[in-house]
Amino acid sequence: MGPLHSDLTVDGNVYNYIVSNHHGEGTPNITNGFDRTFGPQFYLFNGGKGTASLQELRSEAEEIANPHWNAAFYDSIAKHVVGYASSSQRGSVKGTVKLPKGAVRPIAILTADGQYFQDNSVVPGSYQYWTDINTDGSFSIDRVKEGKYRLTVYAEGIFGDFVRDGVIIHAGKETTLHDIWNQESAGTEVWRIGIPDKSSGEFRRGNARDTTHPLHPPEYLIYWGAYDWRADFPDGINYTVGTSDPAIDLNSAHWSVFGPTANDSHVEYDTTNDWNVHFKLNSKQLDKRKTATLTLQLAAAKTAAGNTDVWNPVEPYNNLSLESYINNQADPLTLIVGFNQSSSCIARSAVSCYQVSSRMEFPADWLHAGDNVLRLHLPFNATDTETAILPATIYVQYDAIRLELK
Repeated sequence: MGPLHSDLTVDGNVYNYIVSNHHGEGTPNITNGFDRTFGPQFYLFNGGKGTASLQELRSEAEEIANPHWNAAFYDSIAKHVVGYASSSQRGSVKGTVKLPKGAVRPIAILTADGQYFQDNSVVPGSYQYWTDINTDGSFSIDRVKEGKYRLTVYAEGIFGDFVRDGVIIHAGKETTLHDIWNQESAGTEVWRIGIPDKSSGEFRRGNARDTTHPLHPPEYLIYWGAYDWRADFPDGINYTVGTSDPAIDLNSAHWSVFGPTANDSHVEYDTTNDWNVHFKLNSKQLDKRKTATLTLQLAAAKTAAGNTDVWNPVEPYNNLSLESYINNQADPLTLIVGFNQSSSCIARSAVSCYQVSSRMEFPADWLHAGDNVLRLHLPFNATDTETAILPATIYVQYDAIRLELK
C-alpha cells in the first residue's frame, strides 16, 4: 500500500499489526517456505513533561524515525538477524521528475518491479520506500535494499500515475533518475468532479469537521451509521456539473443499499444505487468530436469479498460491476472491481483504500448539445454475508470523475 496504508489503531483495544488488509492492503501468501523479517520497529512514548506541544512531540519522533538513526547498532547485530539487510547491502536513489502543471504534494514510491504499487505483497520478499517530492521535482531515498524496483509517482490534482519499471539499486552506490511525467489525456477535458487525490474525502461525510466532538475530527472517522442517508439525500443523488457542490451534493460513499444502522432499523434502497450526474454541452464542444472518454477513479470499493481477497462461490457479487449509462444508451460502460481489489473502507472509517480506475471510451454521438445525464449504477439492493459486525451492503467510493472529448 505504501503511503496510502492505513488501518484502525484503536477501538476497545490498541492494535499493533504487522500486516492487515482491512483497507485493501495485500497480505503475503504465508505458505510453506515463507520467510520474512519485519522491522526493526519500536514504540516511542514521549510526554515532554506535560509542557510540550503536539508539534514538538511529533518533531522528536520524526528525528528518531530517520532511517539513519541507530544504523550502526543494527549493522552490528545484522549477522544474528536472518533476512535483515545491513548498510553494506543498501544503496540510494536520487531523481528529478518534471511534474505536470497543477501537481500538488507529489510522492515518489519504490516497490516491486512490474507490480502496481498497492500490490507489493505479491512478491513476498519485496520492499517499499517512499518520499515527498520537492516543488522542483527533485527527490532522494537513502538506505534502499539492493535490487530492482518500480518507481511510481502520483500527485493531487493529476489523473493517473507516472510509472517506470527496472530501477536498479546497487549496494553502496547512488542511482540517478531523470524523468518527465506526461499526464494521461484522452482529448479536451470537458468537466471533472472531485479532486484526483486517491481519496473520497472531499465529498459529504468525508473530510468535513465534526463539530459535535471535542477535537473536531473529520466526519469519516465517525461511525458510518451515525449519518442519516434519507436526511442527507431525500431524493437520492442528482448532481449538476457547474452548479452543485461536491461537498454537499455527493456522498463520500455510493451505497447499493443503506442500513440498517445501530440506531435505525430502516433499510433504504430506493434512492441509493443510482446516482445521476447532469451536464450541459454546446454544439461547439461537440463539433468534429469522434470519441469521448469517461474516467472513473475509485478511492475504494467493497465487493462481496469484503477485505478478504477470497472468492466465495455462493456470493453473487464477488466481482462488482459499476455501470455508467450515458443518456438513453441501453448498453453501459462497465468498470469491474475484482474480488481481490475489494476493501472494507468507509465501514472502517477510511476514505482512501485500494484504488481502482478505468478509462472508458465511447462514441461522441452518444452525447448531444443541451442537457445530458450520466447514471452511475450499482446493482439494486446488493449485499453479502458478513461474518463481522459490518454493513452487508456493496459500495464504492469515488476519488474523481472526468469527461473528455476528442
